[in-house]
Amino acid sequence: MMLKSALQSILSALFILLFVYTGISKLLDHRFFEATLSKSPLIGSASTIFSYVLPVVELGIAALLFVHQRIRVGWYAAFALMLMFTGYIAYMLLSQSTLPCSCGGALKGLTWVEHLLFNAAFTILAFAGLWLSRYQNTPTIKANFKTIV
Repeated sequence: MMLKSALQSILSALFILLFVYTGISKLLDHRFFEATLSKSPLIGSASTIFSYVLPVVELGIAALLFVHQRIRVGWYAAFALMLMFTGYIAYMLLSQSTLPCSCGGALKGLTWVEHLLFNAAFTILAFAGLWLSRYQNTPTIKANFKTIV
């Protein structure tokens, strides 16, 4: 049970860092993010809405993963979001010849195929976090931090 708790904490920390980093990156470079989204054939017409909703959702999921009472909801949301991101990238790779990249920060340097693999790996990790969260007494990052301090 201790290993599962440690894995849950590591995965939570990983996703909190990922979603806080990407959410803040999108907000800090909002004009670029919105402009790139507007070039997308799937969501271009709703780029303004998506440019605000996506970073807020990412930051919200990070908050859910930080709060012990909401971690299961956080894992469902993380898994669903990663599944949608991965599906979006797969669709774009299969259907488009020119691909706009709206990624922020370090992820901007990835090719679309590398980004697909990155997202697929994080989708699997999110599923693992969801699976581990079925143990309701699993401590979160916040709980572990309190015991350290």
